[in-house]
Parts: sequence; structure tokens; C-alpha cells
Amino acid sequence: MTDAIANAEAPKGRAARSGGRSARHAVRAAPLTDDIKPIRAGMEGGTYKPLSDKDVLRIHEAALEAMEVIGFADAPQSGVDLLVKAGCILGDDNRVRFPRKVVEDMLKIAAKEVTLYGRDPKHDMHLAGKKVHYGTAGAAVYLVDQENKNYRECTVQDLFDASRITEELDNVHFFQRPMVCRDIVDNYEMDLNTIYASCAGTKKHVGTSIFDPDYVDGCMDLLHMIAGGEEQWRARPFVSNSNCFVVPPMKFATESCKVMEKCVDYGMPILLLSAGQAGATAPASIALAIVEAVAECLAGMVYVNAMKPGHPCIFGTWPFVSDLRSGAMSGGSGEQALLTAGCAQMHHFYGLPGGAAAGIADAKLPDMQAGWEQMCSNVMAGLSGLNMVYESVGMHASLLGFSLESLILGDDLLGQALRCVRGIEVTDESISIDAMKKVCMGGPGHYLGSEQTLHLMQRDYVYPRIADRLSPKEWAEVGKPDLVQNAIKRKNEILNAPRKPIIDPMLDKQIREKFNIHFPRG
Repeated sequence: MTDAIANAEAPKGRAARSGGRSARHAVRAAPLTDDIKPIRAGMEGGTYKPLSDKDVLRIHEAALEAMEVIGFADAPQSGVDLLVKAGCILGDDNRVRFPRKVVEDMLKIAAKEVTLYGRDPKHDMHLAGKKVHYGTAGAAVYLVDQENKNYRECTVQDLFDASRITEELDNVHFFQRPMVCRDIVDNYEMDLNTIYASCAGTKKHVGTSIFDPDYVDGCMDLLHMIAGGEEQWRARPFVSNSNCFVVPPMKFATESCKVMEKCVDYGMPILLLSAGQAGATAPASIALAIVEAVAECLAGMVYVNAMKPGHPCIFGTWPFVSDLRSGAMSGGSGEQALLTAGCAQMHHFYGLPGGAAAGIADAKLPDMQAGWEQMCSNVMAGLSGLNMVYESVGMHASLLGFSLESLILGDDLLGQALRCVRGIEVTDESISIDAMKKVCMGGPGHYLGSEQTLHLMQRDYVYPRIADRLSPKEWAEVGKPDLVQNAIKRKNEILNAPRKPIIDPMLDKQIREKFNIHFPRG
């Protein structure tokens, strides 16, 4: 309600409220302490369930059947040895098959709760039950140049900038590499620079991939330096390995499996990532696409726990969607939202920490299409209780493009999604009619200045930082601000603001002497 409308409706004989809006804005603009923030990382979802209990059991049974009957091709010899020793069967066709009992036994020893550490403990994420966390991810090869409305290849500087921006966003809880540094030709140096640019920009938990098993030792040397030593790293591993250990359908990715084995040995948490595409590398049936993803991730779960029982893993059922008219990926579709929510239910069925993709836009720019595509799947993922919502902000053109402006706007979007996750609290206090009696029986006839309103405006309501809630008159008075232009302004404010380096300058110097770092000191 605008001030003009409220003043027109003020009862005769009573002064129209003056400065009420400004006063309330001032109250709510003050920084909130953690104990009264209306939203935060790790809130419980789980109210939305696209699958019935019977559906979940049928998917589980189909996944076990696929593992036992179809099995998996192309495991490295080291993986074959581990899996056969655990009770799997290597067939004459060189496919490894997983008897039901092997899967059930490994589920008993798999980690049911995982903590993903930040370099600042306030960013630690405890993955258990239906606690929800939103963050970035992906491998975009293009950056959306919003000001010129075109796409250009991503650079390591862009990755560093995205990490720096993420550090300032309350509702983006972790930073998994969202883009590929196309300006670095050497794959080993690209992996090193990806890790360093990410860690130099934020103290939140970081996720990254490693291209080749021969690169793992060097990457771990870098992480040990950042951590202050191997012992400190193993106590609080603040980077996880995003590992596409399978090539759907139902084949192991040989080199990625070798990377996974080395990362497990170094104590690095593993995102077991199965990324089939329904209608292409996964079945077109939404239910059967979930079956394939579950079977593949269960195989990864067995693989890791055969190496190191209870090693921290994220059950990364991550099926994507095709537009069946063309075969092109459609990450912004309603089918994608359903796939992600259905996968979350399977994570809960197994009691395993899980992650999947949401928030992807097929739209090329942060426009209205991007808004509905990103919000639909992010809300459904949160309401389903997905522990790790990957690719939730910034992703355009079905993962081909990443936008810094969209990352910033996504913080507002995720704020609203998290408020939906929090839900409606019904308590003795929240439904007491005392507030109604005070207003209606001799009171002012409205709740704008009531004690309850002032109390709840900070604890229960979420307010956007960039999005516009002005009346048309107010909007015109302040120059008709444009949403994307405001995001550009906020981006420049963050990137141009002086700040204390996250990596100590002396350590930065040592790292640059040892490794070829391709971006300037931040």
C-alpha cells in the first residue's frame, strides 16, 4: 500500500501517518544479528514431494535392478579391483555389476552427515536431513557481457570477480566453479588457477573439478599452502572435488575415477556427479531418468566407501532435460524442476547428503524469462529439502553463459526462495488474537505501527536489496531505475571497493613464485 492510499484511507479526525514508511525502512535497514535473521543457510525444506512413498520405492527397486543386470562399463583397473573385492561381479563383457547386498551393505557405512567447511567457520555447511543450501556451479564457457548484450569467452579474472561477488552475497552459501577459464590453454595451469582464483575471492566453501589424475598432487600442494599445511587441510578441507565419475548411460569415466581415488586419499570431499540428459544420455521418462541417476550415484557411493568407509560424499544425482523437439538442453524447464525435486526425495530415502541442479535459465540475458525459469526450479528444490542446490544463480543459455549481474540479482531471488523454504510458523504467539483486539477494539484500525508488526518486520520478512518495490509515482521520482542497471552498479561497487586481501600478501607471493598464476593480485 502506498503512502497516498494509506493517507486517503486514514479515518477522519486522525492525522495521516507521516514518515511511517521512512521510519520502517530505517528500522529494517539496520544490520541484523544472526539470531533474528529471517532466513539463513541450512533451513529445513521437505514440504514438497512430487513422488509418493510408493513411487520412491519403485525407483529404488528399478535402480538396484539396473545396477545388478546392466552394470557399468569402463572402470579403471584400480576401480575394478576395489569393487570386486567389495563383492561386485566383473562380467565377461567387462561390465561391473552390483549385487543388491553390496549396495545395501555400503549404504550402512556411508556418511549420513557431512560438513563442508569454509575458510571462515561461519560459512561451514552441515549437510544432513533436509537442510537447504544454495550456491553456484557449472562450466560456462561464455560470460554474459550485459552492457553490450553479447557473449564473450570467460577468463580467470571473470572467475575471480564472481568469487569476490559471492563473498558479499548472504543468500549464496557456497562457490563452486561456475565457469571455465578459457584464457588459460594449459589444463594443469587452468585447474590451479581455478582453485586459486576461487579461494582468493571468497572464504566460503569452494567446489572445483580436476582434469587429470596427474594434476591432483600439484593442486593439493596449492591447497596445503592456502590452508597452512597438510594437517590443517585435513582437519578442515574447504574445497570439494566435483567429480563426473560416470559418463551416462551407465559407464564409468576412467580418468575421472582415478582423480576421485586420489582426492579421497587426500581427504577431499567428493561430489559424486551423474549428469545425464533426459532424451539424450538419460531416458526421456522423468521417472526413469531419476532411476538412471540414482543407479549411477549408488555405484559411486559403493566405489568411494570401498576405498574409505564413511568418506564425505554428496549424492549428486544431477539429470538434465532435453527439449525433445531439437535435442538441445533445457535447464529452465518445468521438467528440470521436477527432476531436481524428485532426486531430492531419493536422497532423503537413502539418508545421504545430496545435491542437484536448479536455477538454470535458458534465457540468454537476465530478463523476465530468466526470472521465471530460475525461480521455478530454485523454489521447488528448496521446498523439496535438497541439501545442495547447485547452479542456482548466474547461469544462462542452458549453462553456456554466466552473468555477474544475474549472480547479484540471484541473491535477491534466493532470498525469496529461502523465505518459501522457511514456511509458515504456527505457534501460540503467531496466532494469538491479542494483536487483533488491540487494533480492532479502540485501536487505530490498522497494523502498520503495531508492536507485533515492528517486531516481525525484521524476524519474519525478507526484503530485496536490488529488486524494486516502489510505487509508480516514487519510481518516476527517483529516475525510473532499471533492475539490470542497478545490478551493474552493485557489481561495480563490489569489485571496485577497497578490501583486505583474503590471501595474505606474503603467502600470495610464495604461491605466485611456485605456480604460474594468471590473474593480478586482488
